[in-house]
Amino acid sequence: MVEQGEMTQVLERTPLFRGLGKRQLERLARRFVEREYEAGEAIVTQGQGGAGFFVLVSGEAEALLERGDGSTTSLNPLGPDAFFGEMALLTDAVRSASVVAKTPVTCLVLTRWDFLSILKEDAEMAVSVLQELASRFSRVMSSL
Repeated sequence: MVEQGEMTQVLERTPLFRGLGKRQLERLARRFVEREYEAGEAIVTQGQGGAGFFVLVSGEAEALLERGDGSTTSLNPLGPDAFFGEMALLTDAVRSASVVAKTPVTCLVLTRWDFLSILKEDAEMAVSVLQELASRFSRVMSSL
C-alpha cells in the first residue's frame, strides 16, 4: 500500500506537477487513490471513456494504439513515475490509446472531478498545471 508521504514524493517527480509547492502536492495526493493491475490487464482501453489520470508507482506497462486496419502499434513503454491520461483531466473524450500492464502494476489515480474540484480551490495550482499541459500539448503537436 502506498502511504500518503510516498504519494507526495511520487507526485513531486511527476513533470505535470513540477510547479507545485509541497502543500499543494500534499493536498493533491489526498485526492489520489491506489489501484493495482495484473500482468496483461488493461489499465485503460482505447475508444472507451476516460475520467482518470494515472501515475505508475511500480511495475511496467505499455501504451498501445490500435489502427483502423486492426493492427496494433506500441507507442511507448511505461515504468515507475510515468504518467498518462492527462487529457482526461480536462475533457470527457474517449481514450486515444490503450495502456496494458506488462507486469503487476501499482498506479495512483486521480479522477477528473476530483482534479477540477481541487483546481477550483487553488487558482495558483490551476495555472501551473494548465501551463504544463499546454506545453506538453504544444511539444506533441510540433513533433507531428
